[in-house]
Amino acid sequence: MCDENKSPNILIIMSDDQGPWAMNCAGTTELHTPRLDQLADQGIRFENFFCASPVCSPARASFLTGRIPSQHGIHDWIKSGNIDVEDNITWSGADQPINYLSGMTGFTDVLAQNGYICGLSGKWHLGDSATAQKSHTFWSTHSLGGDSYTNYFVFNNSREMTLQKQYVTDFFTDRAIDFLDKFGESENPFCLSVHYTAPHSPWRQEEQPSEIWNLYNDVAFDSLPSLPPHDWNGWAPSLENRRQTIQGYFTTITAMDMAIGRILDKLEGLGVSEDTLIIFTSDNGYNMGHHGILGKGNGTYPLNMYEESVKVPFIACHPGRIPPSIVNKDLLSHYDFMPTILDYLGLELPPDLNLPGTSFVPVLEGKNHNGNQSVAICDEYGPTRMLREKEWKYIHRYPEGPHELYNLIEDPEENHNLVGVSGYHEPLIRLRADLEKWFSQYVEVGSDGVNQPVTGRGQIDTISINHDERVAFV
Repeated sequence: MCDENKSPNILIIMSDDQGPWAMNCAGTTELHTPRLDQLADQGIRFENFFCASPVCSPARASFLTGRIPSQHGIHDWIKSGNIDVEDNITWSGADQPINYLSGMTGFTDVLAQNGYICGLSGKWHLGDSATAQKSHTFWSTHSLGGDSYTNYFVFNNSREMTLQKQYVTDFFTDRAIDFLDKFGESENPFCLSVHYTAPHSPWRQEEQPSEIWNLYNDVAFDSLPSLPPHDWNGWAPSLENRRQTIQGYFTTITAMDMAIGRILDKLEGLGVSEDTLIIFTSDNGYNMGHHGILGKGNGTYPLNMYEESVKVPFIACHPGRIPPSIVNKDLLSHYDFMPTILDYLGLELPPDLNLPGTSFVPVLEGKNHNGNQSVAICDEYGPTRMLREKEWKYIHRYPEGPHELYNLIEDPEENHNLVGVSGYHEPLIRLRADLEKWFSQYVEVGSDGVNQPVTGRGQIDTISINHDERVAFV
């Protein structure tokens, strides 16, 4: 029964490396995702939702703070999660673990200030995983950004790191249910973030539930492309290992879908389903053979901004407020989430943050969902930046390229780069100027990624620390 005097609860489920195509309801009909399909049927599924950076740590930081990477200073995945699991010391050799988001407001901070009980179960990957951060009082986190599905370290509401053998998706689902058992019927509303490591690699068969793995034994995976490797050192699954790779990826998603079902059933059992806003998304996209790549933004070098890398699944469901069975086509971004969630709850956005995002609450209410917004979405990965409009996409790599220009209406698979092609000089110049103007409004000098040597192989230190014996990127 809905409590009209209480702010809605919030459940945020974030997967890891899930392409926007990787749900049955998104068109990959070989993939079993009945509970995600159920959420999409009960709410809004967004077809043009973008991460702020096509790799995990910067994308997660942007989702949490509303800042672009050149504002928060995380430009690559954080190497070893800033923790050495062998000796429980910082990977970079610093005196203590690094809190990469120190002093930056996250939406959970604002929620906690307004009476919300905030909990995190799963992946953090923003440094110092042992320490509860951003106003979370429940803190059960993976020590790293990704690892074995059955042999990994966690911090379970304790600074003591412990080894776990339970299937990792089930472990963090159990912890999420522990949170709901404790706070699900509290007088205060809750914000529970469940951050799965699925479907991130490794996809070893012996680590996966056999009953789910076997669901895909006879599937041909015809829905996914089989292309030669990309010219930029890309790697696509070969014919020899394509089946096992895709079967492992699909298995982890279906196992996660079943785990999500357990959480949804728990909400129903507690009688708080109608009181709860549910968000499902991923940190970044993923190519499973698309463009001849196995990976995300760092699946190639130079780093790429293909649609499958920068788009993410996004579903929003809240019975009675968000209308059901809508497929939204507007261009939206993770950096819009913080302004939106606060607006949805009637809370003020902290002043002077200079955030690039805007609230899309009217879209959540079912208005203007035909993709007619005249907005541009920007993305960055170190010195690689993208501007995306409905028709055009421009990618600029500082300092000297290569640059890319695509007409997505005529070339949705991004096969024909129009930079240097006669007749396309005008849109190239306009988009380049618009991209530079947009970033100039938001970049903070000390966090600017344009001059950083980001290779996709990881970040160790903060870029604002300038010690000769320490480096930020590897």
